[in-house]
This record gives sequence, C-alpha cells and structure tokens, in this order.
Amino acid sequence: MALKGFERRLERMVEGTFARVFRSGLRPVELGRRLVREMDDNRSVDVRGRTVVPNQYVIELSEADHERFAEVSGGLERELAEAAREHARDEGYVFMGPVSVHLEVSERQHTGAFQITGRMREGTGGVGAGSLLLPTGERLGLGEQVVTFGRKPESTVQLADPNVSRNHAEVRPRGNGWILVDLGSTNGTRVNGVRVSSHDLVEGDEIAFGNTIVTFEAS
Repeated sequence: MALKGFERRLERMVEGTFARVFRSGLRPVELGRRLVREMDDNRSVDVRGRTVVPNQYVIELSEADHERFAEVSGGLERELAEAAREHARDEGYVFMGPVSVHLEVSERQHTGAFQITGRMREGTGGVGAGSLLLPTGERLGLGEQVVTFGRKPESTVQLADPNVSRNHAEVRPRGNGWILVDLGSTNGTRVNGVRVSSHDLVEGDEIAFGNTIVTFEAS
C-alpha cells in the first residue's frame, strides 16, 4: 500500500485520544513512518517463500519526549502495533511471533529525535503470530496455550450466548499456526459460514460460536 494511506490511517487512530498530548512536538505519525520503513527495510524471505518482517520494535526516545508520552504510552504502543499489523496484512508480510512496540528512554536521543530497532522473534514454543478479535473489541493473543470457548466459567473465553455449549470449542497451537476444534457442541462451530469439526485457521477467518462471531488474524 502507499505510505500516505498508512499515514492517514495512523492519524485517524490517534485523533481524539492522543490529540492533546501530540498537539505539538514529536507526533505518532512520525513514529509510524519510521516503523514502516524499518519493517520494509528489514524484510526477508523464509524457506517457504514468505516475506518475513520484524515483529518486535523498540523506540528510543529522549527523556523529555518519553516523559511527555508517559500518560498514554500503553495506548500508543498498542496503536502502533495495530498499525504495524495492518501494514503487514496490506503488504502480504508475515511475522515470526506476536507484534510488540516498546517505548524506552535513551540518553543518546535529543528532544524530537528517536530511533527504532526491529527484531524478528519467534513466539513462545516456536508458534507464529496470531490473535482473536473478540466481540468486545478486545484482542486475545495466541501462543502455545490452548484457548477454550464455552459458557462455563472456567473457559478461557466465557460466552454468555444460549446457543453456545458449556464446552464448545478450542483453539490449539499446531506447527507454527493454530487449529480450531469443535468439542461436540450442540449447535456446532462455523468458519466463514461453513460448519466444521476442525479447521486450520488462516487470516480473516470468521468463527461463529452460536450467535457470537470471533475473527482470527494471523498477524
């Protein structure tokens, strides 16, 4: 995608929430531009022919800038990570593990200056990057642990949906990805409208547990 499109998206993300903090001085769009450049400049091709890019980014800031960002640092890190995921999806890039962005103080940086370093890091247990976008808007990162869905309180994701069974389904790590397995639920589990007993998850899959929709994102 064109860099200008990325910039517009990042600017929309930070409108409102961060407007007061970034009214002047160093702005998120500048961090976003450099993060994209770091991603693009350090892409490589793996043995399966996929374009792999860094998934862990450290942004070094001056003490003054870091202090000014302090009250919104967590939100800013999340928004930059989300922007990185969207850029990777647009460009067809893949990550070796979960995406993270961390802001830290560096004595080497002057006010208004910064440096971004990207690294490729596998997820725990060698699994790749992946997450589930829940109906609440929350993002659940996937790793080597099994994620359970159902009405019972012990479920990883408890669903208050009468069409969902107590023990409805699981998402399990397999290889460098994840597989969705229905646990014999009464009303079944559907992926993109098709009922499945098991399914290897791919980017954009819409999973229906009863009337509840969860989306899988591979980056």
